[in-house]
Amino acid sequence: MRKPSQPLGNPSHTSTQAASQRSLARRLTWGLLLPIASILPACTPTYTRVPGNSLSILPLRSLRLYETGIGYFERSGTVSGDDTGLPLPAGHLDDALKTLVIYSQDKTARVYGIAFPSSVSKGMGRALAGLPQNEDDAVSYRELLLSLKGATMAVRIGEATINGRLIDVQRNGHSASDKAKEEESEPRSEESKGSGKDKPTVPAAKPELVLMLLSEAGELVRIPTGMISAIRPLDPTYAGRLGTALDAVTQRGAQSQRMLRLLSRDGGPITLGYLTETPLWRVTYRLVVGESKGSAGLQGWALIHNDTDEEWRGVKLHLVSGRPDSYLFPMAAPRYTRRQLVTPENQLSTVPQLLSNSADRMWGDHIEDSYGAGGLGLSGTGMGGGGTGEGTIGLGSIGTVGHGSGGSGDGTSSLLQVGNLAAAAQSTGIESGSLFTYTMSDAIDLRPRSSALLPFINEGVEAEAITTLAKPGAAARAGLRLVNSTKQTLPAGPMSIYSDGTLAGETAIDRLKPGERRFLEYGSDLDVSLTGVKSQTRDEPQRLTFDRDALEEHFLRRVDALYRIENRSGQPRTLYLSLDIGANARVQGADRLDFDSNSNQAIAVFELTPGSRVERAMSMIAGRHTSRRLTALSAAHLADLAQQQSVPANERSILQEASLRQRELEAAKVELDKSEADIKKTEKEIERLREHLKAMGHETAAGAVQNPVLKRILDAEDRLAALQKKQETLESDQDKRRDVVRKVLERLPKKQDKPLTLP
Repeated sequence: MRKPSQPLGNPSHTSTQAASQRSLARRLTWGLLLPIASILPACTPTYTRVPGNSLSILPLRSLRLYETGIGYFERSGTVSGDDTGLPLPAGHLDDALKTLVIYSQDKTARVYGIAFPSSVSKGMGRALAGLPQNEDDAVSYRELLLSLKGATMAVRIGEATINGRLIDVQRNGHSASDKAKEEESEPRSEESKGSGKDKPTVPAAKPELVLMLLSEAGELVRIPTGMISAIRPLDPTYAGRLGTALDAVTQRGAQSQRMLRLLSRDGGPITLGYLTETPLWRVTYRLVVGESKGSAGLQGWALIHNDTDEEWRGVKLHLVSGRPDSYLFPMAAPRYTRRQLVTPENQLSTVPQLLSNSADRMWGDHIEDSYGAGGLGLSGTGMGGGGTGEGTIGLGSIGTVGHGSGGSGDGTSSLLQVGNLAAAAQSTGIESGSLFTYTMSDAIDLRPRSSALLPFINEGVEAEAITTLAKPGAAARAGLRLVNSTKQTLPAGPMSIYSDGTLAGETAIDRLKPGERRFLEYGSDLDVSLTGVKSQTRDEPQRLTFDRDALEEHFLRRVDALYRIENRSGQPRTLYLSLDIGANARVQGADRLDFDSNSNQAIAVFELTPGSRVERAMSMIAGRHTSRRLTALSAAHLADLAQQQSVPANERSILQEASLRQRELEAAKVELDKSEADIKKTEKEIERLREHLKAMGHETAAGAVQNPVLKRILDAEDRLAALQKKQETLESDQDKRRDVVRKVLERLPKKQDKPLTLP
């Protein structure tokens, strides 16, 4: 069993004092170094004080790193008594306590607990040390002295030592705890007095602090701090409380290493595991394309990091591709709940009423509500941040052929079965579990705060060099048709492509399960082009459905195109052209067909000989559909559908009747629009006439017969009332006519009817 390089035992008093002074000097501000060192000559953090000899660290044997940023640390060794420990960063303590599991191979070892130094919040740490609750301020010399009020201490002045209890800390004869006095401006020196502009202002020296003690002989003693060489609190627990406070209020406390001690009576072999936060392990691939068509070598490299202060020696490393749930949960720090304060009906005091007081001074005083007063803010039972969290790189489908589909706003028909081009994708993914583990063949050694790039896969895979095109006329791209022919899921990561002994390009893959494939792009192919010579597209309606106020048109889209394809290279090319038709289609004219399941696109494949230039005719039939809301229909469109001979006769008759009812609806809409325009015109006229009447000074109805402007206003208001009543009638009629169209269209089939298979 290996011992730690720096044992955490009981050092001598001299070494403890020196270590304590160095630790405090690092943690506190520069202006407090000397006073603090003189106050606490023996202040050692409690978590480094281990009973007996130094602890033996249980060796790290195995490590599992997950994609979600957690790691399973497994330690194995022999325990004997209470001298075995686990080193942990303080920030990882909660995770370890939440997930700790212990195994005893031969069941001889018995661990009855884990001992560890408690972690506290900033407020709790300050309260334990008697410091004020201003968490963002540095700890000052005066605040440390004030935290000792009432404590018994030994004050060293030269060779003499005075023991006593601290009564107060004064400054210039005033109590240092008096806020009003401390907020007064500091006095100026004599040189700064006067009104002359040439006289510089020199700030006076900061007032010296004075300790007032009650000595063991019962004497009141005033000691200026300038005379003091050291102060030692006689309470043995004070140094520990102050050390806990320093851990809580400084970043050093979260970064420092904590030692967990195994509590055991019966020794023996033991295995212990726990989860903690770890850096994400990431992957990067190299794909070496071979000379033989369809073969390639895949190298996978994993980037790992040792962000701990512990050196890894002979650690068996496992890289897990999977996303188990993990969450943060506060466990290490003590937590307190709130209790209700219940007081007697008659308020009672803990001191006599007239002790250093009088009835007049007491007038108006009352006992404040003390619920929650002086608390440390530690209550609460929240989970502390649940959730899974995505720790991997979000690469998506970077570098794949897919460019979307359905650009015209339509989709694949569910009623017309034309064909299934997706059957061209011969392999599918194999789900062999939720987690996939890569185990390094050799144990690793890694220094603290170091990183390493380790190979985790080196296998042959199926890969074919291709040229891809998103659409006719687009720039050609060099690419690959890659099949994951390994037995493991490949995590997402960047990939470098090598061919003919040199770099061909770079791309990235998303998560790839066994048997799955991707079409990747990694560069430009300047020697291949495909342009359209001519193209004709026809949509032939076949079936119509109406459901939930939406008319769905299922139609055949026929595309006849002539393409000019050129390969200016001296090497043969395999061209993959993406077709925006989906899987429900038939295609003629290509050398063969393929299908990209990732983007749901059919692909036409052309084999091009070196230096060739050809014209290829293609014919495509796809089952598509569009949907229109009832309010977006037009009589002309319904009449056009009713004339399509490819639509069944009964559906055409329904469409013909619906077009007549829709035309009546549109005619009524014209009348309604005219009524709305007349109302707006009349309202503007009334507004204009009122402005004229106001300018004339005749705002009352008196003299209406003699005032033509007022008469015109009254006539316009009567006309407006009639128009508004007419509009209400037209709107009601509009709703009734639309309901008639709806009832006619509801005679069409609904979506759940059986699909029609076309020849």
